[in-house]
Amino acid sequence: MRKVVVIHYSEIGVKGKNREWFEKKLLQNLRTALKGKVRRVYRRYGRIVCELGESFDKEELIRKLRKIPGVRYFLFGAACKLEISEIKKVALDLVRDKSFQTFKVETKRSNKEFPLTSMEVNKVIGELISSKLKKEVKLKNQDLTLWIEICEKEAFLCTERYEGIGGLPVSCSGKVVSLISGGIDSPVASFLFMKRGCKVIFVHFWNETITTRASLNKVKEIAKKLNEIQLKSKVYLVPFKEIQKEIVKKIPSKYRMLIYRRIMMKIANQIAKREGALGIVTGDSLGQVASQTLENLNCIYDASDLPVFTPLIGMDKEEIIKISKFIETYDLSILPSEDCCSFMIAPHPETKGDVEILRKFEGMIENLEELIDKALGDVEILEL
Repeated sequence: MRKVVVIHYSEIGVKGKNREWFEKKLLQNLRTALKGKVRRVYRRYGRIVCELGESFDKEELIRKLRKIPGVRYFLFGAACKLEISEIKKVALDLVRDKSFQTFKVETKRSNKEFPLTSMEVNKVIGELISSKLKKEVKLKNQDLTLWIEICEKEAFLCTERYEGIGGLPVSCSGKVVSLISGGIDSPVASFLFMKRGCKVIFVHFWNETITTRASLNKVKEIAKKLNEIQLKSKVYLVPFKEIQKEIVKKIPSKYRMLIYRRIMMKIANQIAKREGALGIVTGDSLGQVASQTLENLNCIYDASDLPVFTPLIGMDKEEIIKISKFIETYDLSILPSEDCCSFMIAPHPETKGDVEILRKFEGMIENLEELIDKALGDVEILEL
């Protein structure tokens, strides 16, 4: 019995003439994610198949496949020849040692040249299991489902189904730069863009005066966890100390957070141009903190030449935390760390910023362009 995992997608199936290109992107990502874990990964029309070896780590495969953008669901089972005698044999072998009393057979036949219809296959295999194993057919609330897929070159029989995250394969929708902190929100925002097929470049700002090596390591660990989703990542660690020193000298404390974020946005734009990225992603959620009022977000995004994308804008914290736990960044995000944006700001920062006022404040930092160039020159780039 040849053990396999059968992977299905959803959106890719409606891509028309571009479908094959999307399939190949997903196939490439799966081969990267499962390298050394499975015997081979290959395409069949409408699905991708992972052929398993004699021994494999099932839990690890489930964990990896659940996180790969483009995978709608996947099934563990076996492959066999397109002969009803072989299908009957594998069906019995597959379910014989499983614990169940009721079952149903669910067949899909994409190969219309196969001599039996889907309903006829259901009937033949159902009667076989019922008579040989003394089990009862039950079409609703059954203990076990046997899925049979009759394809062009082989048949697949599966008994275990797991849900994926859907979406599109990473790298099929272009690049974005994501401003990533050590908090809960920005990793989730990054993930949501990966799920829509984007390659995400991470940018993190740190101030050596307040940032410990442990805090930097925390951000790196978050990036590594996100790298399990997109498989190859780049992290820009931007020193922000000198810029913040000048801001503290020249800018009233109630406006400093907004100026910090405007300059971060300018630097992120420069990095995006280097990387050929077409947008900036933030973890902003409307009204969550002082900098995330509509007025303040308008002031911050005004500093960007590129579109700013905010996938969390309408979510509440519980929704964000739920996703954070799913992508396994939550436990890292709640570890204590320092945040550049809270450095030397007023107890009650401005909540209704004015773009023109902030532009004037920026003009008071005479050497701002030089400071930005120096920060970009001293950036540390981590490749995962």
